[in-house]
Amino acid sequence: MAKLKVEDLKRIKESVKGTVNLRDGAARVKVTVHMGTCGIAAGARTVMNTLLREIESRQVQDVILTSSGCAGLCSHEPMITVEVKETAPVKYVKLDADKTKRIFAEHIMGGKAIVEYAFSVGSERTR
Repeated sequence: MAKLKVEDLKRIKESVKGTVNLRDGAARVKVTVHMGTCGIAAGARTVMNTLLREIESRQVQDVILTSSGCAGLCSHEPMITVEVKETAPVKYVKLDADKTKRIFAEHIMGGKAIVEYAFSVGSERTR
Protein backbone atom coordinates (compact mmCIF):
# COMPACT_ATOMS: atom_id res chain seq x y z
CA MET A 1 0.00 0.00 0.00
CA ALA A 2 1.46 3.37 -1.02
CA LYS A 3 2.17 5.88 1.74
CA LEU A 4 1.14 9.52 1.59
CA LYS A 5 4.26 11.57 0.85
CA VAL A 6 5.17 15.17 1.60
CA GLU A 7 4.78 15.95 -2.12
CA ASP A 8 1.18 14.67 -1.96
CA LEU A 9 0.43 16.99 0.96
CA LYS A 10 2.00 19.93 -0.87
CA ARG A 11 -0.21 19.18 -3.88
CA ILE A 12 -3.28 19.14 -1.63
CA LYS A 13 -2.24 22.44 -0.06
CA GLU A 14 -1.79 24.09 -3.47
CA SER A 15 -5.10 22.74 -4.74
CA VAL A 16 -7.05 24.36 -1.87
CA LYS A 17 -5.01 27.55 -1.58
CA GLY A 18 -7.16 30.65 -1.63
CA THR A 19 -10.45 29.03 -0.61
CA VAL A 20 -11.76 29.90 2.82
CA ASN A 21 -14.49 27.32 3.12
CA LEU A 22 -17.19 25.66 1.07
CA ARG A 23 -19.87 28.27 1.79
CA ASP A 24 -17.78 31.37 1.14
CA GLY A 25 -15.02 30.20 -1.21
CA ALA A 26 -14.97 29.41 -4.89
CA ALA A 27 -15.15 25.69 -4.18
CA ARG A 28 -18.21 23.77 -5.34
CA VAL A 29 -17.41 20.54 -3.45
CA LYS A 30 -15.51 19.58 -0.30
CA VAL A 31 -14.31 15.98 0.04
CA THR A 32 -13.06 14.74 3.40
CA VAL A 33 -11.10 11.50 3.60
CA HIS A 34 -11.38 10.02 7.09
CA MET A 35 -7.80 9.09 7.95
CA GLY A 36 -7.80 7.97 11.55
CA THR A 37 -5.73 4.91 12.42
CA CYS A 38 -8.60 2.60 11.49
CA GLY A 39 -9.15 4.38 8.17
CA ILE A 40 -5.48 4.23 7.23
CA ALA A 41 -5.32 0.54 8.14
CA ALA A 42 -8.40 -0.11 5.99
CA GLY A 43 -7.04 1.69 2.91
CA ALA A 44 -7.72 5.43 3.27
CA ARG A 45 -4.35 6.26 1.69
CA THR A 46 -5.43 4.48 -1.48
CA VAL A 47 -8.66 6.49 -1.47
CA MET A 48 -6.75 9.78 -0.91
CA ASN A 49 -4.24 8.99 -3.66
CA THR A 50 -7.06 8.07 -6.06
CA LEU A 51 -8.80 11.39 -5.41
CA LEU A 52 -5.53 13.30 -5.82
CA ARG A 53 -4.92 11.63 -9.19
CA GLU A 54 -8.49 12.33 -10.38
CA ILE A 55 -8.27 16.01 -9.36
CA GLU A 56 -4.85 16.41 -10.94
CA SER A 57 -5.57 14.54 -14.18
CA ARG A 58 -8.81 16.46 -14.77
CA GLN A 59 -7.27 19.75 -13.59
CA VAL A 60 -10.23 20.33 -11.27
CA GLN A 61 -10.11 23.72 -9.53
CA ASP A 62 -13.38 23.82 -7.58
CA VAL A 63 -12.94 20.83 -5.25
CA ILE A 64 -11.44 21.05 -1.77
CA LEU A 65 -9.77 17.79 -0.71
CA THR A 66 -9.04 17.47 2.98
CA SER A 67 -8.59 14.81 5.65
CA SER A 68 -9.89 14.24 9.15
CA GLY A 69 -9.43 11.78 11.94
CA CYS A 70 -11.71 8.90 12.81
CA ALA A 71 -15.42 9.37 12.15
CA GLY A 72 -16.32 6.73 14.73
CA LEU A 73 -17.47 4.09 12.24
CA CYS A 74 -14.34 1.95 12.18
CA SER A 75 -16.03 -1.13 10.71
CA HIS A 76 -17.09 0.93 7.67
CA GLU A 77 -13.64 2.31 6.76
CA PRO A 78 -12.27 3.57 4.47
CA MET A 79 -14.75 6.44 4.25
CA ILE A 80 -15.18 9.84 2.65
CA THR A 81 -17.70 12.61 3.13
CA VAL A 82 -18.75 14.55 0.04
CA GLU A 83 -20.27 18.00 0.58
CA VAL A 84 -21.68 19.63 -2.55
CA LYS A 85 -22.78 23.25 -2.12
CA GLU A 86 -26.41 23.56 -1.03
CA THR A 87 -26.98 19.79 -0.64
CA ALA A 88 -26.79 17.44 2.31
CA PRO A 89 -23.39 15.81 2.89
CA VAL A 90 -23.04 12.16 1.87
CA LYS A 91 -20.85 9.74 3.81
CA TYR A 92 -19.51 6.89 1.63
CA VAL A 93 -18.18 3.72 3.26
CA LYS A 94 -16.11 0.61 2.54
CA LEU A 95 -14.34 2.23 -0.39
CA ASP A 96 -11.64 1.11 -2.79
CA ALA A 97 -10.03 2.80 -5.79
CA ASP A 98 -12.76 1.77 -8.25
CA LYS A 99 -15.63 2.94 -6.03
CA THR A 100 -13.75 6.19 -5.36
CA LYS A 101 -13.32 6.85 -9.10
CA ARG A 102 -17.03 6.26 -9.65
CA ILE A 103 -17.94 8.62 -6.78
CA PHE A 104 -15.60 11.22 -8.24
CA ALA A 105 -17.11 10.99 -11.72
CA GLU A 106 -20.78 10.69 -10.80
CA HIS A 107 -21.16 12.63 -7.54
CA ILE A 108 -18.26 15.04 -7.22
CA MET A 109 -18.20 16.01 -10.90
CA GLY A 110 -21.74 15.04 -11.94
CA GLY A 111 -23.73 15.97 -8.84
CA LYS A 112 -25.52 12.62 -8.49
CA ALA A 113 -25.00 10.72 -5.21
CA ILE A 114 -24.41 6.96 -5.43
CA VAL A 115 -26.85 5.53 -2.90
CA GLU A 116 -25.46 1.98 -3.02
CA TYR A 117 -22.12 3.19 -1.54
CA ALA A 118 -23.63 5.72 0.87
CA PHE A 119 -23.95 5.13 4.60
CA SER A 120 -25.77 8.39 5.26
CA VAL A 121 -27.11 11.49 3.56
CA GLY A 122 -27.11 14.47 5.92
CA SER A 123 -28.15 13.06 9.28
CA GLU A 124 -30.21 10.23 7.74
CA ARG A 125 -28.77 6.75 7.41
CA THR A 126 -29.27 4.95 4.11
CA ARG A 127 -28.59 1.49 5.53
